[in-house]
Amino acid sequence: MSEQITKVNSWVLGLTGGIGCGKTAVSNMFEELGITIVDADIIAREVVLPNSKGLKAITAHFGEDILLPDGALNRAELRAKIFTNNNDKEWLNALLHPLIRIKILNDLNNATSPYVVLVAPLLFENNLDKYCDHTLLIDVPTSVQIARTVKRDNTSSEQVKSIIASQMSRADKQQKADDILNNDRSLNLVHIELVDLHKKYLQYALHNKTNSH
Repeated sequence: MSEQITKVNSWVLGLTGGIGCGKTAVSNMFEELGITIVDADIIAREVVLPNSKGLKAITAHFGEDILLPDGALNRAELRAKIFTNNNDKEWLNALLHPLIRIKILNDLNNATSPYVVLVAPLLFENNLDKYCDHTLLIDVPTSVQIARTVKRDNTSSEQVKSIIASQMSRADKQQKADDILNNDRSLNLVHIELVDLHKKYLQYALHNKTNSH
């Protein structure tokens, strides 16, 4: 499938960070400031909703067993299937990545706020940063990521460690990001710094708009 859109009209801030670093809390702050949020995780769920092209293709490939009684995708079943079969995993990625990308680009282009935030845990890993003008990493120590995720998802620290190990390392993300926001402190302090960043991004977006006309 070809990607129709490759250019985004808005000034885009890519927001990323590993599991448990508090991306949602920070993206909510941007939303409160009137900035449109495009969330890659939400879009990844939307492209496999009942009656979607994505879910129809998945059902044709894996059979009706991949559905829950209400017709929704059985994610646990799908994870189990692709976990043991690399070909199926590659097939699924080849199906979903273009669908997700097209929806992301459409949503970025439809944003009406002064700039738009693209939230993606795998921003750098999936090359989504190529659609961004600037990137912001929400950063906490690995020990904090583990503690927060274990508490939030009621999961084992081993499981969280394996998720962290499968993502780009914290040091590599720090190297790649244009800005880093430390989220290992009170939300009040995080908010104060975020408002300063927001003012800077408004300037960047305005400058970008002026230069593109």
